Formats: sequence, structure tokens, C-alpha cells
Amino acid sequence: MAPGLILSDTVAANPAITEFQSGAVMQARSIKRDAYPEDVVGTVAFLASDDSAFISGQTLIVDGGSVFSTL
Repeated sequence: MAPGLILSDTVAANPAITEFQSGAVMQARSIKRDAYPEDVVGTVAFLASDDSAFISGQTLIVDGGSVFSTL
């Protein structure tokens, strides 16, 4: 899984990162809101479950559309 910048407690405590997130990262995102750990937990649970048993060698990008919006 490849998450984008997630607003975790560690990130929120670092003003330089939060300034970067509110600027460049947010501008690049298709979904214009902060990303939280809860936004990726479903993907992690899926990948850890038997439902993903036939998935191999893939990267699931969970970044609020940042990759899509920069194409």
C-alpha cells in the first residue's frame, strides 16, 4: 500500500510538515481534505484478510487522488 501524507499525531506536531501538507500536498490532491489514519485502515484490513489472497505484486495507492491529479 502506498499512502499519501497522512495527518498522524507525529505529522500534526511538526509545523513544517503541516505547512507543506496544507500547501503543495493539498493542491495536488483531487480530494481536498486532510488524510487521517482512519482513511487507510480499510485498505490495510483488506490486504491482511483472506479477501486479498489472490492479489500479488500490486501497489494500492491511497492518496486522495494525488497521483491522478498530477497526470
